[in-house]
Amino acid sequence: MSDFARYSRQVVLREVGVNGQQLLRDSTVLVIGLGGLGSIAAAYLAGAGIGRLLLCDRDGDRVELSNLQRQLLYRQADVGRAKLDAAVAQIHALNAGVEVEARAGEAGLTAVREADIVLDCTDNFPARYAINAACVAAKKPLVSGAAIRFEGQLALFDLRHGGPCYRCLYADEGEAAETCEEAGILGPVVGTVGSLQALLAMKWLLGLRDDAGRLLSWDARHWHWRTHLMRADPECPVCGVKTLGRST
Repeated sequence: MSDFARYSRQVVLREVGVNGQQLLRDSTVLVIGLGGLGSIAAAYLAGAGIGRLLLCDRDGDRVELSNLQRQLLYRQADVGRAKLDAAVAQIHALNAGVEVEARAGEAGLTAVREADIVLDCTDNFPARYAINAACVAAKKPLVSGAAIRFEGQLALFDLRHGGPCYRCLYADEGEAAETCEEAGILGPVVGTVGSLQALLAMKWLLGLRDDAGRLLSWDARHWHWRTHLMRADPECPVCGVKTLGRST
């Protein structure tokens, strides 16, 4: 491996090794949403040597000064710059060996079929529902993360193992998600969830796939983690038996 020195600290792990590092290099990961979650997740994935990163964010979204408290991929000089352009430049500066492609708006949903695994780093239910539906249709695993105030949530959805999809867990489309602007967020909280999204994706790519079907919730204020087992909803309008005709 020509770049062994760069990745030596993870290659030495028996769960990774040279073969595992090659798996990461041969992988394509799609990160949708380049805010507090996605900017951290994308940086860790690039640092780990993921061969191809597809980065997607809202068309026209720009780096704002208030982003810098938690979106550590960006610099003060990036304020006012298109977030996708800034993210691609920063990832390339971090690891020029990673192929980075920008996808704006709805193009992110089309890119689901190109990815080995998808990270949903968005902050609203309509986007999360759309990403989940695209992943179900393309049979792609989905790592979902969310953070607000001192609270975080994390889950891996992989229907190929018979588990639930995101829509099984959050079925009420009428409920609006709180935003960080409204409720506040402590930077390290969203950073922790974003880094764990990258970790879940890497574990899945390396064949350590025992994480699907569990929802992790974190109360950072009291340093408390809870694990909730999730079940597929046979009535789910996206992945249920009546929708896809899959067995339970």
